[in-house]
Amino acid sequence: MSQPVQPPNPPQQPYGGQPADGNPYAAQQQQPGNPYAAQQQPGAPTGNPFAGQQGQPGQQPGQFGGGQFAGGPFPPAPQAAGNKVGLGVLAALGAAIVAAVLYGVLAGSIEREVGYAAIGVGFLTGFVGSKVGGSHPAVLGAGVVFSLGAVFLGQLVGMSMILADGLGVGFSEVFFDHFGDVFDIWKEEADFMTYLFLLLGPVAAFGGARRAG
Repeated sequence: MSQPVQPPNPPQQPYGGQPADGNPYAAQQQQPGNPYAAQQQPGAPTGNPFAGQQGQPGQQPGQFGGGQFAGGPFPPAPQAAGNKVGLGVLAALGAAIVAAVLYGVLAGSIEREVGYAAIGVGFLTGFVGSKVGGSHPAVLGAGVVFSLGAVFLGQLVGMSMILADGLGVGFSEVFFDHFGDVFDIWKEEADFMTYLFLLLGPVAAFGGARRAG
């Protein structure tokens, strides 16, 4: 009796773990899930490609999200110190003119000078100037100078009122048309108290500036 003939090759598993002879594609195993998983290069970043960038996609990192605007590349606008000083000087000048007129009207009405009025002129001038312009030396200096001029102008206004009343003419005619004569009379009538009142104005202006600051 003849022996049964064995088949030349044992049956092969169609999808076994071992590669089949002669099949060049049998070594490439299919990956379950993502078909592109095998194409990722080693070390390539995974996940959201924009995770490291701040802000919206397409913007440079830090352009809006904590960069130029959050950190402040633009320094805060400096305070206009020059304008503030100028306003303080103008305020001191305006206060000095008003105080001088009031002081002159008071002196002309009672026909005498009052020391407290001279102090008030200086205090008002220094206080208003420093209240508006701050404690800048230029504002303080302007207040002192303007207060001296305000007391002097007030004395001339008061003297002009007295002369106008004695001559029976208008105040403007004496003060504006004969200002030189008024000044000459002031020099002749000036005494120790006159110069003391002139000194009280700047001293009071300095105190008013300190109080405002």
